[in-house]
Amino acid sequence: METPETVAVVGGGAVGVTAAFDLATRGADVTLYERDEIAAESTGRAAGLLYDAYAEDVDARIAERAMERFDALADELEFGFERAPYVWFATEPGRAADAVRADADRMRDHGLDVDALSPGELGREYPALRVDDIEAAAVARNAAVADTAAYARGMAEKACEAGADVRTNTEATLSRDPLRVNGVAYDAVVVAAGAHTKPVLADVGVDVPLKPYRVQALTASGPDVPLFWDGTRDYYARPHPTGLLAGDGTQRREFDPDTYDRSADDAFVDDTVDKLRYRVPDADLSVDRAWAGLCVATPDKNPLLGELEDGIFVAAGWQGHGFMRSPATGEAVAELVLGDREKIGPYDPTRFDGTEEFAVRAGSDPN
Repeated sequence: METPETVAVVGGGAVGVTAAFDLATRGADVTLYERDEIAAESTGRAAGLLYDAYAEDVDARIAERAMERFDALADELEFGFERAPYVWFATEPGRAADAVRADADRMRDHGLDVDALSPGELGREYPALRVDDIEAAAVARNAAVADTAAYARGMAEKACEAGADVRTNTEATLSRDPLRVNGVAYDAVVVAAGAHTKPVLADVGVDVPLKPYRVQALTASGPDVPLFWDGTRDYYARPHPTGLLAGDGTQRREFDPDTYDRSADDAFVDDTVDKLRYRVPDADLSVDRAWAGLCVATPDKNPLLGELEDGIFVAAGWQGHGFMRSPATGEAVAELVLGDREKIGPYDPTRFDGTEEFAVRAGSDPN
């Protein structure tokens, strides 16, 4: 395919609006279609965790680039970007503790700013945390938190300023021969519609192995804590203007993106508050709000990022890590569309035929 002059982007989440901006700044004639408002679905419900602490080399490079762009855009977009170290730990010997140590070593091999911490060191750095039961811990210094919806809205505005036509409350229907969206012909289409990606692509007979699964989060009052993940009990917490934001509440089965329950379960709220009271014993926890959103799984837990068929590109399947990598993955899919970079091998969507059977696993689940 020759370098496309007209490109449609389907999906107004963080990845879609970033792709629209990067395509427009590179000279493409871009139209973005969002069925609701910008950041109305998974992006607006995401936790806003940002870090480059990945053990796999491709993931680490993508995440490092994302952090660079978040940092560069922070003042201009005003999306609540605040530096916060990312601590992860395990409280029992065995697989989880071994993974903390091994992953920290591999991250340092990639040149990332990561340190292993003893329980004593962890307690001295972060006195709000209970540490007497810690078996293994590490900290990634290049981490932060952000307001996910504010980032997406700000990037959508930048895309408009760069010349993109951003159409909200406009559902997109694909057809081809020639390739069209809502009857308008385009040289290329990028589908970055999160949990709705699979049905959007089904309009043109393209199958992709994507399964949306439900996750939950809450905000509550609480003391100053680092961004942390408990690998044994499988939940996270981060600083938040109300005190802290915490979650996981993962349900490992496929959900319908149009009908799933967007409110959090009472059992999730009670369980998460109990975990927080144990880990942050001096916290006066009062829950402010709780909600549910969707993440999207693939068979191998790597995203689908690249060209599926002539002119049809996909950017989806982030396993809960979509927002934190969006500045890099939106940029990458724009460069792939315009022929400015080689495909990213582990993310190449043509590695699947779309008919694969697989069980839903969360991003934090071991491979």
